[in-house]
Amino acid sequence: MPDFDFAIIGAGAAGLSVAAVTAQLGLRVALIEQSRMGGECLHTGCVPSKALLAAAHTAAALADAPRFGIHPGALAVDWHGVQRHLSDVIAAIAPMDSAERFQAMGAEVLRGHARFTAKDRLSVDGRVLAARYYVIAAGSHPALPALVGLESASFLTNETVFSLTERPEHLLIIGGGAAGLEMAQAFAGLGSKVTLFEAGRVAPREDAELAQALARVLARQGVYLIEHADIARVMPGPCVELSGGIRIAGSHLLIATGRAPNLDGLGLDLASIATSPRGIVTDLGLRSPTNRRVFAAGDIADPVGLGPRWFTHVGNYHAGIIVRRAVFHLPARLDYRTLPRVIFTDPELAQVGMTEEEARAQGQKIQILHANLSENDRAVTEGDREGLVKLVVSPRGRLLGAGILARNAGEMIGLWGLAISEGIPLARLAQMILPYPTRQEAAKRAVLSALAPRLFSPAVRRLARWLTRLP
Repeated sequence: MPDFDFAIIGAGAAGLSVAAVTAQLGLRVALIEQSRMGGECLHTGCVPSKALLAAAHTAAALADAPRFGIHPGALAVDWHGVQRHLSDVIAAIAPMDSAERFQAMGAEVLRGHARFTAKDRLSVDGRVLAARYYVIAAGSHPALPALVGLESASFLTNETVFSLTERPEHLLIIGGGAAGLEMAQAFAGLGSKVTLFEAGRVAPREDAELAQALARVLARQGVYLIEHADIARVMPGPCVELSGGIRIAGSHLLIATGRAPNLDGLGLDLASIATSPRGIVTDLGLRSPTNRRVFAAGDIADPVGLGPRWFTHVGNYHAGIIVRRAVFHLPARLDYRTLPRVIFTDPELAQVGMTEEEARAQGQKIQILHANLSENDRAVTEGDREGLVKLVVSPRGRLLGAGILARNAGEMIGLWGLAISEGIPLARLAQMILPYPTRQEAAKRAVLSALAPRLFSPAVRRLARWLTRLP
């Protein structure tokens, strides 16, 4: 008999989610973590980044207060106070991820380094154990770009930027994805000069129209964006030299160019677990095709045909797939077609389904619907008219994708993901009763813009005049 039903390597979002369900089902669970419970998301990712953004957005609101007739006085940023805020937020959330909580659920929490010694054996700092199933949720680490001189320059990543003891005077950021853009706005809002370099356009995975609208907002907020940057080398200082000899020096350098899987030291070859440069290779049910006892979840999973997704909510989604397959033997498999993603700037950029570029690349015949937040009453009342709703619609009136650039767009995008997954036609979406005034009405306005030409066509107008004459 194996020692455990499940041995889970990694107590980040994905591993904790698998452990919470399996332990509460009464299964024998070993949860193994060599570092801090809660993983990257709690300590160096989602939680501190959003806490830092909250501080920056508060500073921006105070600076903008006079146009509402409010005069709070001179604005001063206490960096040590900001750091206390980050620490307090992490401390408030940490008990949900603690060893004590998971032990109370029935899991055995093992602190140490896990390494496979065979296809069906795992060693945790010398203790050998066996399990029916192994779930590898060991996460990822910052991926460093191949830039000349980077190895000799001092730089920050998400693992170190939140422990800065002083506010950067001039922060250089390499990488214009979600993490780079969020940190650019956060530090600019807290008084740092910020220059961001991106090899292509910023937010390259997102709809180009929405991404460029966000770029204009950040530029107005003081972030100096250099898109299509050809970086020749990085020098101590730090200093970034572009092709052509232009040099931009700063006080700190942040690398935000993506993630790489934590594959080293796990003994995966001894367990016949196939890997790729992007992570542990799995089928669409997150199972290793070369070791059927093994599943992968979270950042480290590389499902065939889909690739990794570096989101905490994907780790939670993976956990559900694994439980349905391994515990209940149901034919669950991944489907990312309605996977939402959000850049948590202000305004937020939220996306679900296909972008316009993706739909056109597939040869789809589409209709694009727009609604500007400048025409939304809630946005007007709050003096925050920046933003856009963009819907990608099929010829049959089905939603293929939705993008929202607006304050709290992440809170709005879920509804449109459901509309895509359920194939709800525009005519039904137009019948939604939404509370007034809310920004969600902007998305409904975009839906109505597609129906208005038919509703007010000459034929319908003639029919309406004729019907009103009936007794």
